[in-house]
Amino acid sequence: MFRNQYDTDVTTWSPVGRLFQVEYAMEAVKQGSAAIGLRSKTHVVLACVNKANSELSSHQRKIFKVDDHIGVAIAGLTAVGEFRFSGRSERRSIPITLKYLTTADGRVLSRYMRSECINYGYTYESPLPVGRLVYQLADKAQVCTQRSWKRPYGVGLLVAGLDESGAHLYNNCPSGNYFEYQAFAIGSRSQAAKTYLERKFEKFTESSRDDLVKDALFAIRETLQGEKLTSSVCTIAVVGVGEAFNILDQETVQALINEFEISGEEAPINESVAEQSVGDDQRSAAAEEAAPMDI
Repeated sequence: MFRNQYDTDVTTWSPVGRLFQVEYAMEAVKQGSAAIGLRSKTHVVLACVNKANSELSSHQRKIFKVDDHIGVAIAGLTAVGEFRFSGRSERRSIPITLKYLTTADGRVLSRYMRSECINYGYTYESPLPVGRLVYQLADKAQVCTQRSWKRPYGVGLLVAGLDESGAHLYNNCPSGNYFEYQAFAIGSRSQAAKTYLERKFEKFTESSRDDLVKDALFAIRETLQGEKLTSSVCTIAVVGVGEAFNILDQETVQALINEFEISGEEAPINESVAEQSVGDDQRSAAAEEAAPMDI
């Protein structure tokens, strides 16, 4: 994306009906390290990739506990981003640079969600429904797309929760849109994880807690591009029936990786996909035999 005359503020529409600053925020989500969510009837698992800005620093925290029944995973640029525009004075145009840390946006939004849960619990003496919280969060993000003195939040959120209606997994976008998923991935190289999840999602509904964690680790490994999967490069969190939202410690995650042999084991391929590939190979071989001689 390149700077143009229609991205000076978030309320300026381009001739083709686009809000460029909203698209820039969506692009910031794509540049952040991957975050993954999966849900069954009884549990929701969040997983994320831990990336440090340098070898001398620790990684940014990407999973936050909101309440005992809700947690969020964020994806966005962890480095300082810049938006430049020209501020007009009486005599000349002055370039102004706005810098922000999009991971801080995730902390602000998670703190807002905690406040909403506390207020609801104090008023109604019951947990805040997940869908209602996500709706309020989407409204808060949407307001930033229609105020010229504000900017969109530079993070995408995966909201995992459990309420009376069951387990839920939502994706909140900087544009104010939100969607519920059976499984989803956001961030850089998330397409590889989505491909794995799309191949497996039909069995997630009946999966156990341990199976969900296993599939989350497989999906995380798909985003690493050959890097060895260890407990130091990923974070796993779980919420479910009889289990409050909690982030698994590194020893537990490493034990799961060793148990499932994730580090060296190839992700299992669906039988139908394997049969289809075998059939395609056989048909291609037969076609090659019957093909005429090249001229």
